[in-house]
Amino acid sequence: MAVSGVIQNLIKAFSEFGHGVDEKSLISHLGKWNEDDKKSFWKVTPSFKPDQRSFARFDADFLKLLHKEFLRFQGAVVMRTMHPWERDARLIKKALKKPGSSDSLSVLVEIACTRSSEELLGARRAYHSLFDLSIEEDVAYLVHGSERKLLVALVSAYRYEGSKVKEDTAKSEAKSLANAVKNADKKSPLENDEVIWILTTRSKAHLKLVYEQYKVLSGKSLDEDLSADLRLREAVQCLCAPQKYFTKVLDAALKKNADNKAKKALTRVIVTQADTGIKPIREEFQHQYGVALSKKIEDTASGNYKDFLLALVGKEN
Repeated sequence: MAVSGVIQNLIKAFSEFGHGVDEKSLISHLGKWNEDDKKSFWKVTPSFKPDQRSFARFDADFLKLLHKEFLRFQGAVVMRTMHPWERDARLIKKALKKPGSSDSLSVLVEIACTRSSEELLGARRAYHSLFDLSIEEDVAYLVHGSERKLLVALVSAYRYEGSKVKEDTAKSEAKSLANAVKNADKKSPLENDEVIWILTTRSKAHLKLVYEQYKVLSGKSLDEDLSADLRLREAVQCLCAPQKYFTKVLDAALKKNADNKAKKALTRVIVTQADTGIKPIREEFQHQYGVALSKKIEDTASGNYKDFLLALVGKEN
């Protein structure tokens, strides 16, 4: 069967998407097709199946996925236009609907550790207004196990934002963390009160110095040594090297076979970091993977969603 150019383009749009749909192209081609094009499309497109009552039926699972892809751009626009306090409050509430999910708890750590003290306080205020509860009590009620103490302390934090640090104290605390890691077989660092106290109360400037001192002392980075404790590792990265954390999240999200959770992370990271942290993320992505973040988005995403992400990421130079 001969397939017209219009049908070829439509088949490609419906079968090769993964990070958004090329809405402009679809509108253009769907506006031109005739009855022969429709019949041809239904017959040759893998997403349509013959029904016993003699009509071409959309594959149910594919239809659900397609619906999500159309909504991806809309969701990004809504997230971008929302007040940052409300946006973070709603992200946390959504994450707490599935507190047993590792990805959901990662969102809590990300927001608690990469926002400024005022931004995190604003998210807590918005949470009060939206849900008549505090983030702290929801985390304490819904998260169980050894991670709860760390997460409650992280979302409750109001850190000093200044640049003053004490080098002797940082060295001492780096030694304390090294000892906690060394004795992890006897007691998990996640259950070590001093580890939690250091990570949840100290300023980010101070923690970056602790991070540096730890590497001098141990020869490895703290997040590498905490590989067995995912939540602690994420907290350290988000507090001390957020561009490193975000780059890994984006790399996972921009893979061709990324699952839906990873794709959502792509929207979340780029939208929330567009105004404050996108430049160091771009630089780290280029350094880690040898390709520009904008090029990776260009190659992976589609349509208006792609264009919107590229606008938020900005120029690479």
